Amino acid sequence: QVQLVESGGGLVQPGGSLTLSCAASGSIFGIKTMAWYRQPPGKQRDLVAGIMSDGRTVYVDSVKGRFTVSRANAENTVLLEMNALEPEDTAVYYCNADIRTARDDARWYDYWGQGTQVTVSS
Repeated sequence: QVQLVESGGGLVQPGGSLTLSCAASGSIFGIKTMAWYRQPPGKQRDLVAGIMSDGRTVYVDSVKGRFTVSRANAENTVLLEMNALEPEDTAVYYCNADIRTARDDARWYDYWGQGTQVTVSS
C-alpha cells in the first residue's frame, strides 16, 4: 500500500509565503511524475505544478514566478514553495504521484494525498 501525506498548509496574509511538503511511503519501486493540484471552494481541482523524474517542471500560468516545485528523489518527497501569495491561491492543495509499486509489475498507479488547506487572507 502507498500513502501520500501532505503538510505545511495554513493561514497566511497576502504577500506571504508557505512551503508545502508531500512524502510518499509504502510499497514504492519507482516514482515518475509528482505534482500539486488545488481545489478552491466550489470549483474543480486543477494542476498547479508538476515535476518529472528527470527534473523537468510545469506550472500553471497564474503561479509562474511565484511558486517553485522541487523533489528529493531519495526521500520520495515533493515540495511546493509558494511566495507572494494572493487570496486567489486559497484552496485545498493535493499531492499527486505516478508510482510503480513492484519490480514485477510494470504498471504505474495514480495516488493522491488527503489534501492540505491553504488560506490567504488578511
